[in-house]
Amino acid sequence: MKLFLSFFILFTTSFFASAQIDSRNRSTAIPAVESKKEVDNTPKIIPSQPNNTNNATFGSLNVPNLSTGIEAPKKEFSLFGEKFGNPGELYTKQLNNQLANTKLTPKEVEERNGSSTDQYLGDFKSNAKFVNISYRDHGYVDGDLIQVLVNDDVVQARVFLNGGFSGFKLDLQKGFNKIDFLALNQGQSGPNTAEFRVIDDMGNLVSANQWNLATGVKATIIVVKE
Repeated sequence: MKLFLSFFILFTTSFFASAQIDSRNRSTAIPAVESKKEVDNTPKIIPSQPNNTNNATFGSLNVPNLSTGIEAPKKEFSLFGEKFGNPGELYTKQLNNQLANTKLTPKEVEERNGSSTDQYLGDFKSNAKFVNISYRDHGYVDGDLIQVLVNDDVVQARVFLNGGFSGFKLDLQKGFNKIDFLALNQGQSGPNTAEFRVIDDMGNLVSANQWNLATGVKATIIVVKE
């Protein structure tokens, strides 16, 4: 009986030990759940292949030749940059005038360029009560302007010289009547050119003359009433 009991205990112990070992080896495997892959919706940029036909090569590097599509005009190389007109041409006219003046007499130069000194055109006697003074541009009408003074008083402040005569009536004082014609400019071509006439109350010509004046120069006549 004791032998049987011992055998039963030994068998039971061996059985549970075997079952425990087998349970360890036969553990239940839980399958892994594969997660859903995230979808990348970002557009992929495929790099363009370089065009080697227009590239310049420096060692192992390819440098592209950039082109704007606009071709710059070809300029002739000049050491002094932009080309301008000959500076001497700016003074050609002045030089020609100076050369021409060397061939002229002083009187001809004055007539050409205008007198730079005041001109006294004479004195004349008259018994008239008044005289008519008239003037005009005896050359090309180019905008010549004059001022007229009598005994240093301005009687005509600004007169435009036309091709026809215009003027004013002057009552003569006893004694000297000084009449000044002052050139205010030289017009467009210069000098200030004019012709004047002085006619008495009887229609007699007292004086007539011309002037060629530079700006600021005056021509003077004197009418003496006896």
